[in-house]
Amino acid sequence: MSKVLMKGNEAIAKAAMKAGLDCFFGYPITPQNEVPEYLSKLLPEAGKVFVQAESEVAAINMVYGAAGAGKRVMTSSSSVGIALKQEGISYIAGAELPCVIGSVMRGGPGLGTIQPSQGDYYQATRGGGNGDYHVIVLAPESVQETVDLMKEAFDIADLYRNPVMVLADGLIGQMMETVDLDKPIKKRELPEKAWASIGTKHHEGRNIINSLFLDPNELEQHNLKLQKKYKEVEKNETKYEMINMDNNPEYVIVAYGTTARICRSSIEILAENGVNVGMIRPISLWPYPKKAFNDIPKSVKGLMVVEMSLGQMLDDVLISDRGRHKVAFYGRPGGIVPEPEEIVEAIMTFDERVVE
Repeated sequence: MSKVLMKGNEAIAKAAMKAGLDCFFGYPITPQNEVPEYLSKLLPEAGKVFVQAESEVAAINMVYGAAGAGKRVMTSSSSVGIALKQEGISYIAGAELPCVIGSVMRGGPGLGTIQPSQGDYYQATRGGGNGDYHVIVLAPESVQETVDLMKEAFDIADLYRNPVMVLADGLIGQMMETVDLDKPIKKRELPEKAWASIGTKHHEGRNIINSLFLDPNELEQHNLKLQKKYKEVEKNETKYEMINMDNNPEYVIVAYGTTARICRSSIEILAENGVNVGMIRPISLWPYPKKAFNDIPKSVKGLMVVEMSLGQMLDDVLISDRGRHKVAFYGRPGGIVPEPEEIVEAIMTFDERVVE
């Protein structure tokens, strides 16, 4: 095992190359600019394709085309850039094409700030495109986990023929940590891409890539087919971590990504002060790990949702808990990163923060 020190955005690029990336199409926006910067060098050196498109809209439609040709393809952007790609993402999901989308969140709404945020949870898990579709969303809390999830994302995308988003934030994108780029990931048996539109050398007749169904009965059947696939994703791809949940905690924090990392320090401080706190850390934001909430110990008095937003994942926690516990919230929007002591104070004033 050989570890190297690198920035999160560089790790995203190099992990994609390790995963066999064929093509990248994107448009620059902070705080993820290093992703296309590195890939603009790495891909041509490997005889593969890098294009800085004229816009985010153009980039996602180039992804659509390359995915339809069976290539391993990705794009990356941040917040307002991802917003512009939503129509294309819906097309890709509707056409059942695999691709990977790197999203490095910044503060909003609007142009906002380049500082880290988690204000794009709704954007990632609900999506701004039209129709009944889902994007599989994975949320790392470290640069190493970003590498691992990026490599796995390409296999997941190919297995289910669906877009997969790796959702980080500006802090993960810009921080430097040691990583092992060759760390093994879960092995998957991937089928051949017999559906790809690459001529008739390997099959008879044409493969047509399309998301248009003029007959509503056909479109309904297509939607039902997609829904069956999403059920399989929920069954097989739900990821989460349970932290300090075997020691009968009084409270449970629910947090993801960078915020979960900060909450680990808060839990240590609370323990030193005699307050026992556990944590549920969702890794897949869609499918959301609802089943984790079935294993909350009876000792727990309530759940504290912590986000770098004004409460977006909070909705999924309320749905998953189904009214079994009091749920409180602490959030910092706009690019403010909370200190561990703030979260300690939030736990100590839990009852004042309960969501009615």
